[in-house]
Amino acid sequence: MKKQLLLLMLVSATLSACVTNPVTGESQLSLVSEQQELAIGAQQYAPARQSQGGDYVVDRELTAYVSQVGQRLAAVSDRKLPYEFKVINNGVPNAWALPGGKISINRGLLTALNSEAELAAVLGHEIVHAAAGHGAQSMSKGILLQAGVAGAAIATQGTGYADLAQMGAGIGAQLISQKYGRDAERESDYYGMLYMVRAGYDAQGAVDLQRTFVKLSEGKQQDWMSGMFASHPPSQERVRNNEALLATLPKGGEQGVARFRAKTAGLMRSKPAYDAYDTGRGALAKGDVATARRLAGRAIAMEPKEAQFYGLMGDVEQKNNRLKPAMKQYDKATSLNPDFFYYYLQRGLVSERLKLAAQARSDLQRSVTLLPTADAYNSLGNLARQDGRLDEAKGYYARVAGVQGALGKQAYGALVELDLNDNPGKYVQVKAGRDGQGRIVAQVSNPTPRSIADLVVAVQFNNAAGQTQQIERSFRGTVAAGSQQLFDLG
Repeated sequence: MKKQLLLLMLVSATLSACVTNPVTGESQLSLVSEQQELAIGAQQYAPARQSQGGDYVVDRELTAYVSQVGQRLAAVSDRKLPYEFKVINNGVPNAWALPGGKISINRGLLTALNSEAELAAVLGHEIVHAAAGHGAQSMSKGILLQAGVAGAAIATQGTGYADLAQMGAGIGAQLISQKYGRDAERESDYYGMLYMVRAGYDAQGAVDLQRTFVKLSEGKQQDWMSGMFASHPPSQERVRNNEALLATLPKGGEQGVARFRAKTAGLMRSKPAYDAYDTGRGALAKGDVATARRLAGRAIAMEPKEAQFYGLMGDVEQKNNRLKPAMKQYDKATSLNPDFFYYYLQRGLVSERLKLAAQARSDLQRSVTLLPTADAYNSLGNLARQDGRLDEAKGYYARVAGVQGALGKQAYGALVELDLNDNPGKYVQVKAGRDGQGRIVAQVSNPTPRSIADLVVAVQFNNAAGQTQQIERSFRGTVAAGSQQLFDLG
């Protein structure tokens, strides 16, 4: 009966959540309201850009140009949203849209395009994703899936189901990396070309773009496979569909080849510098510090206005334990781009190592306002702990304790050390029972990464007269991390 009732509730919710797609005019499922779409886009847009490399600020006129092209297309879209268009400082060829019309394109994709019409094809495609609510649809499906799992857990309470994951964490990252279904891609291709024609562009640009994508995918270029192709997989079918639609559309329209080349000339001139940077960043990840230093220096010589290059040089100096030279490189990076989290984070971590607590705290706090990271919160916890602000330290460590990997374990261990005496029940598990010899014993389990000693166990029981009594037993033994031990309660 419970399962049937739950099913009826889910069906009722689904039926009441059907809306009209403003682009296609068809009915579709959406459990996310327009107000929620707008809120998600507004909240996730800045941190999503930060996590992808930050805004491209060396040539702000390029971003203004991309925004002009985007707004020209948005003006003829079927859904009026607060559209925004940004260029991300990332060499991976990619573009993405968040709900509410928040759209970004990587500089790595701009260097692969040949005309304004091709740029319009990319942006028009993303505009349709936002206008048609494809991101909201994906979220709605996720909500339904979670509701189904939650229903199963409710119907089978007591069978040991783990805590259910809650929707909301990392929504921006999930939406950027999601792979749209074939129907959503087909819609975005089709209506994106219609938007191009309405805005005065030659829709041939969309056909040329898909042909280029197919050629690159056949070559399996790794940077492309990890970018545009991961979320927007190309195919000959998409090329044929675009060609068929093109044959029905009015001929002519702007290609904008000369204008596009003029607007992207600076980016194209600096492309070798970014190629050197990308290779240098890869070398540093592999431990080849000398190559990373050489390539960072080459990139700086070619494009001295790019903060990322000084950030790489700072990382090289930090890797060599040259902390003060590293600080100078991060100083230069923050002066060139004061709105990117990474340079504040790295400078804060170096300041912590140099015992410059006030500067470390200021930089780390600035970094988390731009993009919260486990590294920053863990170091803020260390600084607060050193100053004796233990409640503040516990708050920082608690944010990191659930993160996978060594840092999460480290933060959890520090949290246990600070919080165990105040809240032992959060960390230590105790059961009472009889052992094989009939003794009343307490089984103390310690799942934490720290050994625990000086235990006091309170035991409540009914005596022979039926009265409730409580006694305490102290134990000198130590319960090692990740182990359990039996104690005789006498």
